Amino acid sequence: MRKDYDKLVRDRIPEIIESSGKKAVTRIADDAEYLSYLRRKLSEEVDEYTASGDVEELADILEVISALGRQAGVPLSRLIEMADDKRQARGGFDGRILLISVED
Repeated sequence: MRKDYDKLVRDRIPEIIESSGKKAVTRIADDAEYLSYLRRKLSEEVDEYTASGDVEELADILEVISALGRQAGVPLSRLIEMADDKRQARGGFDGRILLISVED
């Protein structure tokens, strides 16, 4: 029985599938496809976290963000620095502030 996926998977997934006695049919994405599939993967992982609240999904989100950064030539360490800079300038979310409206 064949099940179609058409999605980006972690590097060792085909090996894991093969070790269970199944055959994984794969191909390597070109640069443009890779970026598109990474964006889809980010959305998928965010949806999974939103649905489950499982913090392990946050690790998956971080892995996808790291890959997106590398694709853009920006390592995860630099992305973290950028987040720190933004937190310094605009704050974080620790205050739990909900903006309800703005009046002129």
